Amino acid sequence: MAQGLTSAKGQDFKEMSLMSSEKAEALSASAGAVTASAGAIGQRLGRAAMDEGAHALRAAAAVTQARTPAQAAEAQFSYAMGWWSRAAAQAMTLNGELMKAQVEAMAPIHKTATANAKRLRKKS
Repeated sequence: MAQGLTSAKGQDFKEMSLMSSEKAEALSASAGAVTASAGAIGQRLGRAAMDEGAHALRAAAAVTQARTPAQAAEAQFSYAMGWWSRAAAQAMTLNGELMKAQVEAMAPIHKTATANAKRLRKKS
């Protein structure tokens, strides 16, 4: 667009208008993709938090029902190891979801930029 505004051949206002609307549409589609991804990630994280609460309740019950200090310690250790495993899995899943969200957010922008470049090459 910057070249179009400063071109020695003159300004192509039709092309500039088309590029502006294309960019606005691409950014809108990108924002929609980000919103959808954020909503899905938020829902999944909410479910995971609720699940973790249930794990914590079961662990607390196991600790309180333990007949010996060793059994209580075992219940605490079991919960801690399970939490660590679940937390690591959640981190890996979140990382994958964020990478996917980035790809989905960039796709409409890339598609529009590629189509625009192809169209401009044909005009030259």
